[in-house]
Amino acid sequence: MNSRGVRSILFVCMGNICRSPMAEVLFRHKATLRGVEGEFFIDSAGTGGWHEGDRPDERMRRMASRNGIELDGSARQVRKDDFETFDMIVCMDEDNYRNLLAMGAPLDRLSKMLQHDPACTFEDVPDPYYGDGDGFQNVFDMLEQSCHVLLENLLEGDT
Repeated sequence: MNSRGVRSILFVCMGNICRSPMAEVLFRHKATLRGVEGEFFIDSAGTGGWHEGDRPDERMRRMASRNGIELDGSARQVRKDDFETFDMIVCMDEDNYRNLLAMGAPLDRLSKMLQHDPACTFEDVPDPYYGDGDGFQNVFDMLEQSCHVLLENLLEGDT
């Protein structure tokens, strides 16, 4: 936690156009509903830079909209200074976890998204990019639940 008492969380996936921006928006939405949005600084990024500046994937934006969430923003790549800026770096899968470690992410700030939800039976949030609409809804559902659990754990001091 930084000196202002705000916890900072960076959500990370491969290209920052599907999973991580959805996690960012869902976490922020849940914090707002709880009235604690001022306690968090939330952002997202990708380990790869090939989508830098792009809007989130159209299919994920449609899925978010169908679920009452507006998904906006633009993709960016993880930067070295993110490792100092953010208290928590929450990645979507094992590939991103290994990529972040190779980039120098501090192990004590790094976690995988689904490890925060003990009821979840999956280890990784699957990448829906090359799949169909069902994959996007499944990812949305996983992230919605995991963001809820992560927020509750942070508010209770369990994380």
